[in-house]
Amino acid sequence: MTRLDILQGTLDLLVLRTLVGGPRHGYQIARAIKDTSDDVLQVEEGALYPALHRIEGKGWIEASWGVSENNRRAKFYALTVAGREALDAQARSWNEYVAAVSRVMDPAEEAGR
Repeated sequence: MTRLDILQGTLDLLVLRTLVGGPRHGYQIARAIKDTSDDVLQVEEGALYPALHRIEGKGWIEASWGVSENNRRAKFYALTVAGREALDAQARSWNEYVAAVSRVMDPAEEAGR
């Protein structure tokens, strides 16, 4: 399967979902999205870091400096209470969108009309 570009709003949702398990630095976030999607979704640095700054600006995540698994200084991002609420709302909207697109794309649905 080919890699897919990630739309901006979708990237925000994926980042928030990835942080449910606890704080992560940028590389860990990108890696988790790639691994969880079986290498279909790959987030480039040029998209990830602006997204992290945008999401932080909304108050959905907060950043703090720490030490990575490689003993390097890294910025770790953590989900806030507002971020969990945003994730819940966006996940509901996303699921409704996917279901609607699936209904349109499903040939069985079309044949049943």
